[in-house]
Amino acid sequence: MDNIPARGSHTRLDSYVDRYAARTAGMTASEIRALFAVASRPEVVSLAGGMPNISGLPLDVVGAAIGDLIATNGPVALQYGSGQGDPTLRDQICDVMRLEGIEAHPDDVVVTIGSQQAVDLVTRIFCDPGDVVLCEAPSYVGALGVFKSFQCDVVHVGMDADGLVPEALDQAIRAVKRAGKTIKFLYTIPNFHNPAGVTLAPERRPEILRICREHDILVLEDNPYGLLGFDREPIRALRADEAEGVIYLGSFSKTFSPGMRVGWALAPHAVREKLVLAQESATLCPPSFSQMAVSAYLTAHDWQGQIKQMREMYRERRDAMMSALDDFMPAACAWNRPEGGFFVWVSLPPGIDAKAMLPRAVTARVAYVPGTAFFADGFGSGSMRLSFCYPTPERIREGVRRLAGVLESEMELRETFGATSPTHELDVRSGYNSPGTDLG
Repeated sequence: MDNIPARGSHTRLDSYVDRYAARTAGMTASEIRALFAVASRPEVVSLAGGMPNISGLPLDVVGAAIGDLIATNGPVALQYGSGQGDPTLRDQICDVMRLEGIEAHPDDVVVTIGSQQAVDLVTRIFCDPGDVVLCEAPSYVGALGVFKSFQCDVVHVGMDADGLVPEALDQAIRAVKRAGKTIKFLYTIPNFHNPAGVTLAPERRPEILRICREHDILVLEDNPYGLLGFDREPIRALRADEAEGVIYLGSFSKTFSPGMRVGWALAPHAVREKLVLAQESATLCPPSFSQMAVSAYLTAHDWQGQIKQMREMYRERRDAMMSALDDFMPAACAWNRPEGGFFVWVSLPPGIDAKAMLPRAVTARVAYVPGTAFFADGFGSGSMRLSFCYPTPERIREGVRRLAGVLESEMELRETFGATSPTHELDVRSGYNSPGTDLG
């Protein structure tokens, strides 16, 4: 009897577990964050993280611009600012978006703390618990985390080598409506998709917009990689052809500095007002210093020339990844050839579970992200995302060689002991069979 804890005594690891809001049940660590501690070790070749390679930035120019900013405008840069963002930067953001065919007014731009916060703010103002968000399958893990934290139901829509499939989108919308659920928006990454690496085909873009317009569904266009195409000029944004039905999200994290944490949302006028109110509620205002530092960089440096250099650097790394995959990976694997961005999506041989294999890959000193991180419904175990943006071409080749060795060992184990083949995986060479979502 002496060993029985008294009523009300705390025997749980978290004594506050009964006090949290219900929404915290959806707050889980991403599989990518869990990899960081291991993948950052120097002996491990990380093909996991999507960190931009900023080694080519002109740090002398950046340093001088920031020094001048403090010397000439320090009291403003170090003070509170507008909840909508710095007016000069918003005007410059319009110049950036013009490269993708968007004609916008600075008054409709809301600066955010990275585009990740923009996803959060849009979800905050539109979604109630149980509302449906349509997402490509697979989709960006950071967005899926936001939707889950706001207790949204994610319904995945099929993709293939040409991006989101219009027929699959229409079918998904009709299925959700038959189930009596409310769709708040379609979340899509049309250019150089994270994680799938595919790009929405030009002929599909007006069809996607038509379907969403017909069903009165908002489009949330997330486009952080849009200026980082390898073989052609920037692709015309969905927002360029649909001003009222699209909220466009952009970021300087991939084309300048992720450490500045400066992104933006371009929204219809009425939505913009709600975004500003949500911004003020969440953070009061985005950091003035970061915004003015980005603005100073854009003013003082040939930023378009800098982006061109980045495109060439990432193209070289993409080519190194393609060459290594061709040379080392087992024939039963499949992958796409990305036209831009940071990522390659690899489909594994039947019976190989990417998540189960990861510890053995780390032991072999190579890291990747299992496909399950990019699905809200547990699928993706037979796929992985490989990132080519950060390692040197030599390290990429060595990392793929190590990964291929791990895969070959896994295949030998499967042949010896047998395994259950994962189903419903994305193969961007041959198409995608959507697992669907139980809406009943």
